[in-house]
Amino acid sequence: MRAAAQGIVWVGVFLGVCVAPLAFALMGVSRPGQGFWTDFSVALGFVGLALMGIEFALVARVRAVAEPFGTDAVIQFHREIGYVGLAFVLTHTALSGPGVFAAFPLTELPWRARFAVLAVLALLVLMVTSVWRRRLRLSYEVWQVLHTVMATLAVTAALVHVLLVNHYVDSLWKQVLWAVMSAAFVGLLLWIRVVRPLRLWRRPWVVEQVVPERGRTTVLVLRPRGHEGLRFQPGQFAWITVGRSPFSVTSHPFSFSSSAEADGTVAIAIKALGDFTSSVSAVRPGTTVYVDGPHGVFSIDQYEGAGFCLIAGGVGIVPALSMLRTLADRGDARPVVLFSAHRDLDSIPFREEIDELTGRLNLRVVHVLEQPPPGWTGESGYIDAGTLRRHLPSANPRFQFFICGPNPMLDAMEAAIPEIGIPADRIHTERFAWV
Repeated sequence: MRAAAQGIVWVGVFLGVCVAPLAFALMGVSRPGQGFWTDFSVALGFVGLALMGIEFALVARVRAVAEPFGTDAVIQFHREIGYVGLAFVLTHTALSGPGVFAAFPLTELPWRARFAVLAVLALLVLMVTSVWRRRLRLSYEVWQVLHTVMATLAVTAALVHVLLVNHYVDSLWKQVLWAVMSAAFVGLLLWIRVVRPLRLWRRPWVVEQVVPERGRTTVLVLRPRGHEGLRFQPGQFAWITVGRSPFSVTSHPFSFSSSAEADGTVAIAIKALGDFTSSVSAVRPGTTVYVDGPHGVFSIDQYEGAGFCLIAGGVGIVPALSMLRTLADRGDARPVVLFSAHRDLDSIPFREEIDELTGRLNLRVVHVLEQPPPGWTGESGYIDAGTLRRHLPSANPRFQFFICGPNPMLDAMEAAIPEIGIPADRIHTERFAWV
């Protein structure tokens, strides 16, 4: 209930931030010759600018913002309103720009128009490099730098453009409003690029062990240096920076694989999928790491149930393993069913430990292989509603369901699980493919 109330509050804040600048900026404005289309263009521009500012808040990793919805849902919302904001800005430009370009030669555009062009170009570069990152063969690190620079440039140029178009902020109270909005934007930047990195810098971690695991997976065991460490819930994740300053632009999100009941060290399991992840196996013990976390609400501690069904595909086994290890350390007797989907038997990370956990937990493990070995008598192909029906106990409607893995698998499970009678409020997902 608390999360639902928080969610309602944040939705109200979102709507207020979008509408308030428009209401304040247009209130009382009356200029000769200014018709409907001019006012409409201004309205679109103000709402577009408000959405651009909100984008920063969504990715600032503020737990109070993400907790009611889940981090992956917030990132998805960030992506979707990016499209909406771009549409507002481009329509605003199309309606108001032709008159400016007709009145002035391109090389003599007034500064208000130059900043408008700069904001639009930065926004377009940001959008193109995000939507087609893989087609453009941009590494995650390069993309993250471009995304940060272009987003900052777009919002800054847009704010300057508004101030230079003076007749929409020509009174003291409107200028105060825009000063507050500008200060909020600068405050977010300071939090993201200065305050948070400074806090991380004061709480370093060190790599204690680098453990190779099956399925091109590497486990980094981290120990806090000079502080007490952190507490997390099983299934949560952290953003980590390995061997670099916490002030560097790039960091990477990975789930904890260790038990939430373990004291001192934490473990993070990383599968080699390209870019940074392919170099993790070369990390040496003693390397300094900065850990920004914990984040996320994908956890058995968030939802009470008579038992749990964990559905993991590929690297999605990592948060599931953290949940299993935690349940075992707590001596939890509730039934758990784990569906583990992988390409073949040799690509299942932590297979031996998961088998050992069946002796410590009321746990049933169902491996589903795309390419089963000769003589395999288990499940093969992909998990579907039939697979779930064959292996879930009769009490399954009272279970909490946690699904983590590739997007196609999550899409299939979100469609299949309701088919076996599971209410939507008992289905929880974690999507890793954010960009």
